[in-house]
Amino acid sequence: MHKENSIVINAPRARIFEAASDLSQWPLILPHYRWIRFIEKSPNKNLVVMGARRGWIPIQWTSEQIIDPERSEVRFHHVKAFTKGMDVVWTFTEESDGVEVKISHDLKPRIPLIGRFVVESIVGDFFIHYIATRTLRYMKLHLESNHGT
Repeated sequence: MHKENSIVINAPRARIFEAASDLSQWPLILPHYRWIRFIEKSPNKNLVVMGARRGWIPIQWTSEQIIDPERSEVRFHHVKAFTKGMDVVWTFTEESDGVEVKISHDLKPRIPLIGRFVVESIVGDFFIHYIATRTLRYMKLHLESNHGT
């Protein structure tokens, strides 16, 4: 499964990268995120349990986060839950009208035939697309408002 969500944000790339990297702020600026608990924390690598909602459905997963300022990427590798093994990459590309922020999700099903359907339609379309779309919209709203300064 490969899913991509993107949005153009009219804010400095460094500020967008900082907001995407700072998981401690996500529940404050992203209303669908219930909480983030740090298991391990360092400047460029974190192990976190993340809690969000897909509508009224509460979900949680455990991820390793890598913050790579040199490549201007924020990467996640899911280590527990239904999305175990999923790789997520946030990229930030300067455009004429702002910065394109793209979130790419890649996950190989663990059970080939049935798993592919479940991963594509339920995990990918129902959960990931929904949550990533909201994450980008609320990140844009935050960064383009006075609160994101």
